[in-house]
Amino acid sequence: MNPLTEKQIRSCFVNASKREANDATLPDLAQVRWDRLDYLGWRDRKAPLSSYVVMLIDDEPVGVLLRSNDAARGRRKAVCAWCEDIVETDDVTLYVAKRGGAAGRRGDTIGTLVCTEFACSKNVRRIPTRAEAGDGAEGAREQIIERRIAGLRERSTRFVEEIRSTR
Repeated sequence: MNPLTEKQIRSCFVNASKREANDATLPDLAQVRWDRLDYLGWRDRKAPLSSYVVMLIDDEPVGVLLRSNDAARGRRKAVCAWCEDIVETDDVTLYVAKRGGAAGRRGDTIGTLVCTEFACSKNVRRIPTRAEAGDGAEGAREQIIERRIAGLRERSTRFVEEIRSTR
């Protein structure tokens, strides 16, 4: 993922008001390892029920505001719908987002189970287990990781596109 500025992030939300975007507590962008991310996701330290995801779609940043129920109760043992990691399953949250445009103003929402701390990019890059890769060569492991990364990008993009659609 290409590095983004605070201004780019605050102006790219498709389902948040300008006030909501300006009130968001951003992560320390200087500490972000952009080259290891497929999307930027974070929970708001000052508003614990609010979280944000920003990704590049057609080389343009697109951001969405997500809501969760109580963060402690929201975590569950499940498989993340984005990274589909079979190892890290203890920290998944149901995130819900209002749709963009008129649909969102009518109260239409969409939800998905995602890693609570948005660790999907790290999860898809982990070394495959023996059950996943068998006794395959290093090249087979790299192919598994490449497939995981492609799947994460496709599934997370599809979710954000669904929010962005103005049906």
